[in-house]
Amino acid sequence: MNYWKFAMVPALFAAALPLGAAEAADPAPISQAAEALFTINNIWILIGGMLVFLMHLGFATVESGLCRTKNCTNILFKNTLVPAIGFLTYAIAGFSLMYPGESNWLIGKVLGFAGFGMGNDTMALMTGTADPAKVMAEAAAYNGGKFTYWSDFFFQGMFAATAATIVSGAVAERIKVNAFMVFTLIYVMFVYPVLGSWGWGGGWLAERGFHDFAGSTFVHSVGGWAALAGVLLLGPRIGKYSGSHIIALPGHSMPLATIGVFCLWLGWFGFNGGSVLSADPTKISFVLCTTMFGACAGIIGAMIMSMICLRKPDHSMTLNGCLAGLVAITAGADCVSPLSSIIIGLVGGVIVVPSVLIFDRLRLDDPVGALSVHLVNGIWGTLAVGIFALPGCGYTFLTQLIGVVSVGVVAFPCALLIFWVIRKTMGIRVSAEEELRGLDLGEHGMEAYPGFQFFLNQ
Repeated sequence: MNYWKFAMVPALFAAALPLGAAEAADPAPISQAAEALFTINNIWILIGGMLVFLMHLGFATVESGLCRTKNCTNILFKNTLVPAIGFLTYAIAGFSLMYPGESNWLIGKVLGFAGFGMGNDTMALMTGTADPAKVMAEAAAYNGGKFTYWSDFFFQGMFAATAATIVSGAVAERIKVNAFMVFTLIYVMFVYPVLGSWGWGGGWLAERGFHDFAGSTFVHSVGGWAALAGVLLLGPRIGKYSGSHIIALPGHSMPLATIGVFCLWLGWFGFNGGSVLSADPTKISFVLCTTMFGACAGIIGAMIMSMICLRKPDHSMTLNGCLAGLVAITAGADCVSPLSSIIIGLVGGVIVVPSVLIFDRLRLDDPVGALSVHLVNGIWGTLAVGIFALPGCGYTFLTQLIGVVSVGVVAFPCALLIFWVIRKTMGIRVSAEEELRGLDLGEHGMEAYPGFQFFLNQ
């Protein structure tokens, strides 16, 4: 997320005073104003992080709703563990890999590392060997005093697990839960933060002028490339394809999926709005409006396209259209006009429908459409910045394309390698018997809906 550049508070107040009044003004109100702004900035960033956390509930309900009853508990379990793994691993190494600082780059501006843990003083505080007042003072002075170290870590840590959650839906209904957790641990701890450092951590893509405001590439495409690797190595679910025919395996609860999309939609206001990293009301309100425009246009685009392609307005496609519009606008929510945000979201909703159908024809079994929503529209949204950015922003299509390709060239092989090693060692796919019976019983020994008899069990 790009840090907004804004002038020091004393300068702003001096500019607002009548000519000659700045010298005579009492400095105390300026100090109080700076403290108030500091507090409001931190509160907004923390609220944004809380909204991003809510998105994990959205992912859990969308994925479980779009999958079958016999796998519901398994999906809920994975989505409960993912934020825990993501936040803890981000504390261990991820934050230092993503934000190494100017003096800790090891290989050019490609790989940097500031050390394990969360800084020496912070670790000392956690172990009870440091002066708490000193550590808190340093945390408050972090990043020029705009917001605290803890606010930044909390917000960024909430992002860390999102990439792995994207993978969860694409590989649902046939992956071993232990294999998925091992993949999540490695991918979130190492691959996600290193790629993020290229842009958000001041790496080589940032120096080239690449722009990804809140993560169309660094979160959604990174997760999408990993999802593609998992789908390729796992293979399709039993009964999904028969010869040249594609067999529908419908989800068990559209109400649950709809609730999930609305949770994600609400959480996205923190995802994008919190990425302003200040409480600037003009910037926040602008970003929230472009975000909303993208989502609404995505819904309309997917609805129209599903009527064209499927002859009826498919609700699952429409839900994915909403998410597609949100993913697409995420890269440029701060730098495109409202009209452009509508176009970006509309295109996202339009392309998500044929994308789902094409992946199916390629025998790439993605139960929830994660590849189409997060990978395809993550790429589209990032490239759209180079097309629709407001005059004066300086973002070019070529630079955006370089960013998209470079992230894909690293993320996909890394994910493929991790999945391949796991497959060779502990295996990644459940047995055919367990898959037919359902992962709820096979992996967890419990059902999501005990006492109910479901006759369609394929």
